[in-house]
Amino acid sequence: MTPVRRTTAAVAASAVLGMAVVAAAAPAAFAAPTPKPSPSTVLPSGLYGTTDPAYDGVWRQSLALLAQDTVDVKPATKAVDWLTGQQCDTGAFPSYRADATKPCDAKLPLDSNATAAAVQALAALGGQDATVKKSVAWLKSVQNADGGWGYNPGGASDANSTSVVIGALASVGEKPAAVKAKSGKSPYDALLTFAKPCTGKDAGAFVFQVKQPGIVADSTAAGVLGALGKGLAVEGPKPVAPAACAAGATPEQAAQNGAAYLVSALKKTGHLDSAPMPGAENPAPQPDFGNTADAVTALSAAGHSAQAADTMTWLEKNSAAWAKASGPAAYAQLILAAHAFGADPQKFGGADLVQQLNATGPAPQASGAEKSETSEASEKDGKDDSGIGVWWIVGAFFVASVGVGILFSGRRKKK
Repeated sequence: MTPVRRTTAAVAASAVLGMAVVAAAAPAAFAAPTPKPSPSTVLPSGLYGTTDPAYDGVWRQSLALLAQDTVDVKPATKAVDWLTGQQCDTGAFPSYRADATKPCDAKLPLDSNATAAAVQALAALGGQDATVKKSVAWLKSVQNADGGWGYNPGGASDANSTSVVIGALASVGEKPAAVKAKSGKSPYDALLTFAKPCTGKDAGAFVFQVKQPGIVADSTAAGVLGALGKGLAVEGPKPVAPAACAAGATPEQAAQNGAAYLVSALKKTGHLDSAPMPGAENPAPQPDFGNTADAVTALSAAGHSAQAADTMTWLEKNSAAWAKASGPAAYAQLILAAHAFGADPQKFGGADLVQQLNATGPAPQASGAEKSETSEASEKDGKDDSGIGVWWIVGAFFVASVGVGILFSGRRKKK
């Protein structure tokens, strides 16, 4: 769904496993198809989605649960249990492990992004304090000397991973600025190193890494949320002045500069384009639905929902096929964008994103609509009961005044 999962997964996979894995891990916006499980693969009943979860199982589950929470949907118990069962004894989450009954293998790659997303989802749902606490402790233990985080422990810090961990810390009430490495550097110290100045190409954007300055569409939306100290699920504040890039060395200013870049990048077509696949020669630009949705979330979080209105309209008109092909993380991403923007995800371009998300996994315990109906019915019943009680009191008073036998008999006949 987010730039974290897409950019980082693609870069890490290309570096470690080569081009074949990049094609497998690529987002639906790219030409490479989403990997399908082999016929012998039996996916857990509590997992959302039907595609191979090897690279995004924990990620997409976390986003699905987080998106459901924003619309008051109570997920199935087995969906939450599946997610908590993915945690290793250290508190870390891998991208996915097929057999959660066995301890995590020492060679199993651990995933800061998946861990941070799981923390945000489980903290929002509540009732998972022990699990969340272990994961937060693990994230702190693998903080890099520059104050940031990489995709895997020990990897170079990047804007995406650092931002999603900031969101996790904020979701549990931590102050990210106070979470410092032994060097004394905070996550914001690292994040500011990825922020470009307001001059030159991609002014105000966040680069993925200092050594990866060309990747900005994926990382800027994430960087804006991180610099604001926000998680993946946000409610946009009251609108502020249009985004503009200005000099300043604070996280807040860097967030506004990133927002200004996003406004500029979206201005021409209303959407962002996907980065070309490694090795592709002069590919035609393709809309990147995921990063476009992230841009709406980031702009709304920064107080610029008005400048994201055209992009939200574009998503409502054009994202249906992408979301259907991509699955739960895509639906969740659109729900989170709508939530941040202040739109109704159940009336998204004529579609009910919540219903579509719910259909990709185990049926939830209750939906927001069901809760509302139940609440309204209870309230109505309460009002009716209250009214009857008042009339009986009035009747009793009247009975006592005129004559118990005659009036009581008359009342029963009328009934």
